[in-house]
Amino acid sequence: MLYRIKFISDEVDGFVREIQIDSDATFLDLSRAILKSCNYPDDQMTSFYLCNEEWERHEQVTREDMGAGSVDEDIYVMADTRLSELIEGEEQRLEYVFDPFADRCFYLDVKEEIPGQHLDEPVITRSKGDAPKQIEELDLDLEAPATAKKGTSTADDDFDDTNFYGDASFDSEDFDPEGFEFSEGQPY
Repeated sequence: MLYRIKFISDEVDGFVREIQIDSDATFLDLSRAILKSCNYPDDQMTSFYLCNEEWERHEQVTREDMGAGSVDEDIYVMADTRLSELIEGEEQRLEYVFDPFADRCFYLDVKEEIPGQHLDEPVITRSKGDAPKQIEELDLDLEAPATAKKGTSTADDDFDDTNFYGDASFDSEDFDPEGFEFSEGQPY
């Protein structure tokens, strides 16, 4: 059986892709097809989430087993999980996180199940619009304070060295060193 899966982005108007993929393919095969359809490199810790009708996330299918889940929680790894194991039929919704640092994703919807057909490789059947950038670049202002524009503040302008070590009213005479003694042989 084949699945016809459509996916969109909430970041780019007019972006849509459709993929036909065999139900016996793995989530890793689907991930690679998605990345290929968007001309993204395959170098991120992408993941899938199965979602309900309201797009609430449930089971996660990860790129690698990170061992972070609880003992009672099932862990699904892309390379070991066939699509047919988790996809429950047409209208199944999934999220594909392609930018794990900013939790940016595509919204997938199984539009059709096509019985009696098989594919060795996923096929991109529809490609419209440009994909969003895979990784959002951080907007860092790395301008040095010495070259700051007149009338602008820098991080150093906001620095108050009177409170750097705590309360400005601290008096070293009030410090009781006996509460901080170390016994011999004890690491400090």
